[in-house]
Amino acid sequence: MNAITESNFTFKGQTNVYHGKVRDVYTLDNGLLVMVASDRISAFDHILPKGIPFKGQVLNQVATMFLDATRDIVPNWLVATPDPSVAIGLACEPVRVEMVIRGYLAGHSAREYKLGKRLLCGVVLPEGMKENDRFPEPIITPATKAEEGHDEDISREDILAKGIVPKAIYEKMEAYTRALFQRGTEMAAARGLILVDTKYEFGIRNGEVILIDEIHTPDSSRYFYKDGYEERQANGEPQKQLSKEFVRQWLIENDFQGLDGQQMPFMPDDFVQTITDRYIELYEKITGNAFVKSETSDITNRIQSNVDAYLNSL
Repeated sequence: MNAITESNFTFKGQTNVYHGKVRDVYTLDNGLLVMVASDRISAFDHILPKGIPFKGQVLNQVATMFLDATRDIVPNWLVATPDPSVAIGLACEPVRVEMVIRGYLAGHSAREYKLGKRLLCGVVLPEGMKENDRFPEPIITPATKAEEGHDEDISREDILAKGIVPKAIYEKMEAYTRALFQRGTEMAAARGLILVDTKYEFGIRNGEVILIDEIHTPDSSRYFYKDGYEERQANGEPQKQLSKEFVRQWLIENDFQGLDGQQMPFMPDDFVQTITDRYIELYEKITGNAFVKSETSDITNRIQSNVDAYLNSL
């Protein structure tokens, strides 16, 4: 199976291109962005050496579903999806803070908790919690959005004290974050899943706060299976989950956490296939639809022609 690991498109009216860890964003002169969801996969802020077939399609189509399902909560950037791996939307000025919200002690928060920390981004964590326990109520643990390297935890107080985000805008982002997480939680529950934690990114357009990027995808979110959750917690067993965490765990087991001097491990083909299968499983579980694999014999030409046709129709 083919995977798209890099893109070098030229689109009508293109003025700039930004190659991110996973997405390549093309800026057009008409105020639109063309966002290509590649099949790259990153963990610990490093891109892994092999692409994951159909991963970009999964991310793009899951994000599209949730963006469409939350327009009544917050305006968002998405305008069209002319290709399974492409979203076209409004250019916004990004807010350099990621709004991370956690309903459960999992992932990064669990790792910090095990180290004895009881304060995360200015939020006091309750004593006596076990990994994957539910918080009394969801907590917001923001992170500064780094151009390169690691995003860093930051407290609400520091964001406001340093003037990183104006108070009125930050409070609106907080309110949107809680409402989006509640909607995502309800939609996940209807599909037998628990939305454990996720992150949202916002931008400003004409003075208005706009939801940008992806939401509720396996790259930005963690899901547990609802069935058996309580029993697994009671027995001290790992939760059955749909997220990218298993990739991080595989890297940890192979002595890589993105630290200086550590070598990225070799990725065998069967592990790549496992990742593809997990992404497709999440798509089908969260949407309730069968995943339809896109044509991958010539992904680059497929994307170019689909985007060109859309742009020429404007």
